[in-house]
Amino acid sequence: MASMSRRLTLTGLALVAAGGAFWMLRRQSGKAKAEVLYAAPLPAPEGALRVYHLGHSLVGRDMPAMLAQLAGAGHHYDSQLGWGTSLKEHWEPDLPINGFDAENAHPRFRPATEAITSGTYDAVVLTEMVELRDAIKYHDSARYLGQWAKLAHAANPKARLYLYETWHHINDPAGWKTRIDDDLDALWRERVLYPALAQGGAPIHLIPAGQVMAAFARAVEKRGGVEGITAVDDLFGMTDDGSRDTIHVNDLGAYLVALTHYAVLYHRDPSGLPHQLTRADGSNADAPSAEAAALMQQVVWKVVQSMPETGVAG
Repeated sequence: MASMSRRLTLTGLALVAAGGAFWMLRRQSGKAKAEVLYAAPLPAPEGALRVYHLGHSLVGRDMPAMLAQLAGAGHHYDSQLGWGTSLKEHWEPDLPINGFDAENAHPRFRPATEAITSGTYDAVVLTEMVELRDAIKYHDSARYLGQWAKLAHAANPKARLYLYETWHHINDPAGWKTRIDDDLDALWRERVLYPALAQGGAPIHLIPAGQVMAAFARAVEKRGGVEGITAVDDLFGMTDDGSRDTIHVNDLGAYLVALTHYAVLYHRDPSGLPHQLTRADGSNADAPSAEAAALMQQVVWKVVQSMPETGVAG
């Protein structure tokens, strides 16, 4: 009996080890695919793009509208949004999407599955919910990133697929910049992007908005502030009670994120682009100062060119 128990224990340990080895093989497979995928930059697009945004309030309505203004004539976009919605919740028809009616009450809404399977978009930008740790633990981020990417790739093999790297609450106990620094490898790459690539069939590049925001915050700190911005808090909105919104950007933050999308999608240095834009509803957005806008544009291009995952040549 003791011998049988020992054999069962050893068998169990062997299965655990094998499972761990299989998971490592999948992870390394995704990482190996990433190394090949990101070894050479993508060719720059030749003209205006049709872009589909899938996500939540960190996409919002205003950022894609600002991106369209930066891109100029011919750029087209549609979206499906929710409140804190995960890629899983967008995918599974039986799961509710909180805030669906409110967030999609605008002319640019197009249902996600219909839009992506149409194959009419040059770029599909996929956004995971935050807190990212919870998304990975409870919403199977890598699996659903891979599912959406494969769906888009099957509909249009020429479409470029992107994961939009977002950010955390600016009052995160671990430190906002620390989380952005640490999570790039530990979570975005190792737990989301690489495992999604390991599922096969669909290349996925990165729009590093979180990295850009942290780099811009450091650049502002190094200068001792720029006109209109003294700290990262100045990129975030205010709540109804007058306190700082710790996760949702204001017009200045939306402009910075739109610049990042522009640089990645169009492979163009955003330096010199206009900084006085309108919101999605046509009202004038709060514009960064000329000094702040120039620094934003400089930081965006430096970060985007420094990361092979963007597909933009350094």
